Amino acid sequence: MDFTPTPEQTAARELAAEIFGDLSTPERLAAGGSGPDAELWKALCAAGLPGAAEETGLLGLVLMLEEQGRTTAQVPFAATCVYGLLAIGAYGSEGQRTRLLPVLRAGDAVATGAFPARRGGIRAEEAADGTGRLTGVVPVVPWLRAATHVLVPDGATQRLWLVRTDDAGARRDPVETTAPWSAGRLTLDGAPAERLGRYGSAERLGHRAAHTDILALARTAFAGLQAGVAAGSLARAVAHTTTREQFGRPLSTNQGVLLRAADAYMDVEAIRLTAYEAAWRRDAGLDAAPHALTAAWWASEAGTRVVHTGQHLHGGIGADVDHPVHRHFLWGRQLATYLGSGAEVLEELGELLSGDRPPPATLPPHPPRTEESP
Repeated sequence: MDFTPTPEQTAARELAAEIFGDLSTPERLAAGGSGPDAELWKALCAAGLPGAAEETGLLGLVLMLEEQGRTTAQVPFAATCVYGLLAIGAYGSEGQRTRLLPVLRAGDAVATGAFPARRGGIRAEEAADGTGRLTGVVPVVPWLRAATHVLVPDGATQRLWLVRTDDAGARRDPVETTAPWSAGRLTLDGAPAERLGRYGSAERLGHRAAHTDILALARTAFAGLQAGVAAGSLARAVAHTTTREQFGRPLSTNQGVLLRAADAYMDVEAIRLTAYEAAWRRDAGLDAAPHALTAAWWASEAGTRVVHTGQHLHGGIGADVDHPVHRHFLWGRQLATYLGSGAEVLEELGELLSGDRPPPATLPPHPPRTEESP
């Protein structure tokens, strides 16, 4: 395994760091509320960063999401790339890719996903032409209020459907989550939908393999986002404890502070390493499902520890809800909730490793987008 970024991945990461650092400042975040930052999203799309996720692979996306996490930037970057560009690029029909990928790259459309999905939550009635009608409720969907399209799994068969959020039969109700993710409750009442088409190897593997792959892709991407959130929280704690003095010396000289920060650093590195490994394996066409679950476990459990440490090391200032470190705390808790509790993830991983859950099919490496690609 070699996680050394390619020149293209490095360039994408550096550009993402520059844009997030310049535009996602604490002052803009405080003024923006829970909605997405339209100016920042426009800048990211103008720079071609959502489309870069198709060219640099999942590892490239993880590297860019780390930079978003460091600043807790209010944009649906992960959701649009995972549930839109990468999902449709890998499993969409030629018509779906031609129609949807350009507008997703340009930022004229925003995608999200009703993942993870409970069995039986969404019911689908499919017609012979591949269209369908969906009925059911998904309690919380991240960035739903900003989305134009939602990728929805059928709870019974795990087929994947694309739903337009402005179609009749699709209702979005605001839901406030721990982090300001512009989330919503998705209610479908006979909503029109088109089944995500399949081509090439995906047609042979079937819809269950597509569902499994996208779920693993999402877990890995959001684990990468958590790595950035945790690293940003720790960086703020280090800056605070090295400049804040108590009894005539910096707080960082206190042994308890040093040990707590060292433990947090090791947790951040574990989140990052497991996310990198899962992304690298997926890009290489290897089975990445257990590695995605491992990354999700570290992101959930260790991520929670790190953002708590970051807040605690700020002392009383960390309790101020207007302080930037508190935003890292909220994002870290929300990501842990979205990825699943440690016990839930370990149970699923145990079933997979013990053979109680059928192993996913191995996918071939997905080729990067070329100029001739639709």
